[in-house]
Amino acid sequence: MQHELKHQKNLQVVLEQVLDLLKKQQLVESLVHKQAMPRHDLVQSLVERQHLVELQKKLERLHPADVAFILENLPLAQRKIVWNLVKVENDGAILLEVSDAVRETLIEEMENSEIIGAAKHLDSDEIADLVPDLPSDMALELLTSLDSQHRAKVQSVLSFPEGTAGALMDFDFVTVREDVSLDVVLRYLRIRGELPEQLDQLFVVDRSNVLKGLLPLRELLIRDADLLVSDVMKTEPIFFYTDDSAREAALAFERYDLISAPVVNLHHQLVGCLGIDVIMDFIDETSQKEILSQVGLQEEEDLFASVWKSAQNRWAWLALNILVAFIASRVIGLFEGTIERIVALATLMPIVANIGGNTGNQTIALIIRGLALDQIHPNNFWRMLYKEVAVSFLNGILWGSVVGLFAFILYHNVSLAIVMITAMIGNLLIASLVGVFTPLLLHKLGRDPAIGSSVILTAMTDSMGFFIFLGLATIFL
Repeated sequence: MQHELKHQKNLQVVLEQVLDLLKKQQLVESLVHKQAMPRHDLVQSLVERQHLVELQKKLERLHPADVAFILENLPLAQRKIVWNLVKVENDGAILLEVSDAVRETLIEEMENSEIIGAAKHLDSDEIADLVPDLPSDMALELLTSLDSQHRAKVQSVLSFPEGTAGALMDFDFVTVREDVSLDVVLRYLRIRGELPEQLDQLFVVDRSNVLKGLLPLRELLIRDADLLVSDVMKTEPIFFYTDDSAREAALAFERYDLISAPVVNLHHQLVGCLGIDVIMDFIDETSQKEILSQVGLQEEEDLFASVWKSAQNRWAWLALNILVAFIASRVIGLFEGTIERIVALATLMPIVANIGGNTGNQTIALIIRGLALDQIHPNNFWRMLYKEVAVSFLNGILWGSVVGLFAFILYHNVSLAIVMITAMIGNLLIASLVGVFTPLLLHKLGRDPAIGSSVILTAMTDSMGFFIFLGLATIFL
């Protein structure tokens, strides 16, 4: 953890150095441009190159992920300058590291030939990650430029739906036969030379490429070299089918501390591999999308995107919130006469709605987490529902009494205090029910429960909170 914090701090220092060089560059360009001198264009060109060469050398020493971090933190004009200084052989790796929104701005600056040149330095699975973000004509030209073997692999990955193991798999793995000795395997690895980065085990297959087991590297290194692979291999490996959920695969990697795992087709033939690197990327991307969706952003937004594009990205959320607010205002309008007679109700109404919304959001978070971890099943649903309702009822009594006492102290009205307590209990019960059933219903319909749950909850807790509170006030006050 300390190492990560130190690295992040160093990245911030590098970013500040890049910004400083860009600022100096801009300042020098401005000064030279204003000066009248012999051979002005040549002098201007030489001066401009001075800071750019220094900046280019600094970028060459950085990891592609670090360059991606810098690009994401630069305004569009400066991002373009830095991107043009990146070496062509690093373009592809950096494009894979930046966010989708920033990748779009970088691709806009690239010609088709540049994209094809960048792809030459990528593996097939990495090209498959890049293709969906390219314009259709550019993607077609890129696929056409690949040899038949690479093109088939890319098309294979692209054929699987997003969010499946097949869409995440790569082809960088090593296979061996079960009837050879460990010594033969070791000699084969030495001859092969280059090995996958995430290699912790070899995949054992037969002549039809059917997965038979796994050979961990530690077994290969510590066992007698004369033993056969079949003597030491794991015969019941953890594997995934191509159409298995990527979320389930991520949970399995966490549960079993996996570094790599084979991916097979319906005939149990080995077709790919999942590594901890792609799983971590998937988890990070999924969590980022859920965070954005909870605040109503339709897609990942570039921090330095245009005002128009950013505004469009937020319209749907604002429109939905206006609708929710309108519904709540109409509920309040039904009891306009009651509010006019008892002004205290206007100051107490938001308390009931806000506490209900907070309770519901807590329940929604627990349910979404339970769905993500596959912890919610028909055999435990009613017990979970009872627990959430009971917790809300207990909180309603406790905090409703606190708020009721507060109302009594302010307005010296016992009936008003009782209405506050009752409304608080009722709205918290509704919030817990909405918090349980809304994400479950969205999940059942095949929708992401993180998207829309909070909006539905707000509509229900605001509308029903106002309705219960003002309805009870109308009856008893």
